[in-house]
Amino acid sequence: MMGRCASPLCALAAALIAAVVAATSSSLAEATATPPLPVLPVPTAAQLRWQRREVIMFFHFGMNTFTDSEWGTGREPPAAFRPAALDASQWMDAAAAAGASLVVLVAKHHDGFCLWPSAHTAHSVRASPWRGGRGDVVREFADAARARGLDIGIYLSPWDRHDKRYGREVAYNEYYLAQLHELLTGYGSVSEIWFDGAKGKNATNMTYHFQEWFQTVRQLQSSINIFSDDGPDLRWVGDENGSAGSTCWSTINRSKITIGEAGIEKYLNTGDPRGKDWVPPECDVSIRPGWFWHKNETAKPLPELLEVYYNSVGRNCVLLLNAPPNTTGLVDAADIARLREFRTAVTAIFGTDLAAGSAARASSERGGRFAAANVLDGRDDTYWAPAAAEAEDGGGYWIELRRPASAAARKFNVVRIQEHVAMGQRVERHEVYVDGGGAAVASGTTVGHKRLHRLGAPVAGRTVRVWLASRRGPPLLSAVGLHLDPFAAGGGTM
Repeated sequence: MMGRCASPLCALAAALIAAVVAATSSSLAEATATPPLPVLPVPTAAQLRWQRREVIMFFHFGMNTFTDSEWGTGREPPAAFRPAALDASQWMDAAAAAGASLVVLVAKHHDGFCLWPSAHTAHSVRASPWRGGRGDVVREFADAARARGLDIGIYLSPWDRHDKRYGREVAYNEYYLAQLHELLTGYGSVSEIWFDGAKGKNATNMTYHFQEWFQTVRQLQSSINIFSDDGPDLRWVGDENGSAGSTCWSTINRSKITIGEAGIEKYLNTGDPRGKDWVPPECDVSIRPGWFWHKNETAKPLPELLEVYYNSVGRNCVLLLNAPPNTTGLVDAADIARLREFRTAVTAIFGTDLAAGSAARASSERGGRFAAANVLDGRDDTYWAPAAAEAEDGGGYWIELRRPASAAARKFNVVRIQEHVAMGQRVERHEVYVDGGGAAVASGTTVGHKRLHRLGAPVAGRTVRVWLASRRGPPLLSAVGLHLDPFAAGGGTM
């Protein structure tokens, strides 16, 4: 039997082997670092797809278009509906101009006139002169959208000022469900269904069976997102200005909300950090003053549309932008031009990331898969996570970008921060500092899918640090970006 090696060479070899084993174990542990636990609730796959769309389109078209009104009476004759040149493909030109990936059609508004030949009412396009009574706006809309690779959504008003069953609880709820069946089984995949809570003050008293409606919708279209004041998948933001709260949680407690009830607007606008339900807000706003087309109205100017974008997409929401077709059945050319101008501006601002090429470091890192550098890779599925052992101890977490010396002089006036919301929404307070300055150049509360800060004036700097406070678990960031908005005051020119 050989004895132990006691020579210096043996000792050196043993030390080297131990070092290699330790380094290998450390590298293996870092490479196989497990992700942190999610903070509940978290979004479904369908909600995540919806959130990443950021801008979607609404089309209000119907009897109101021809009567120059917003809320019809329900007594309008079907013969009034006579678009001379309806072309749903041209509507998709408007959607493409805005950069939308989903389009939502008002299939029936409060006046009760149906844009498809429903078997359950005579008050529809079947009774109109359009297409000789054989037309179907919903069909043309769905076909045109799919031809352009766009997903579709449907708005079906619960309030119906025409149908005589309205006010008779069982009869009307059966009628409404029958129409849901028609729309959700006859036109292929539907990505979003819109339940409007609006109803006139003097409207006939009516109890809607929302739970029966919701469960039927889910049965007919399993991957659909259901929108209403309280979801269950998407919620109203509480206004029609396209503006979320400066604090905006994707979470709420649905039990606190009654659909259509007044006084819930503030709660919907800000959400609830203690909410048990993931129901992110959708910001609906029209490109014009009204939802339907009116000859004396024009599109909002570009600065106003950009303000809407920052206050919706830039505050953890999806922007639902309405473009109403006119009486000929076309979206006005001037409106399409404005939508194209809007998308061109958004691309000009966010198409170049002035943080590109930066080095990233953070208060700590969980491991190689969760490195600080992940906030710069342009991917939604990677993120920075602090080390599991890092305690906030009142100081907060931070991540810092060090820009290349050659880029430090390039000014920016927009800071973009994005959480990895697939694991829950966590950040409740944050601040942004440039070059270690004592005063923050931007600050706020929630972040969510995307938070956009427009600075008062463009700034240059080598280092940009984002400080974060979160009591709902360590913050997980998927992106930090820097941009120049040439359309902002003092932002420069194109």
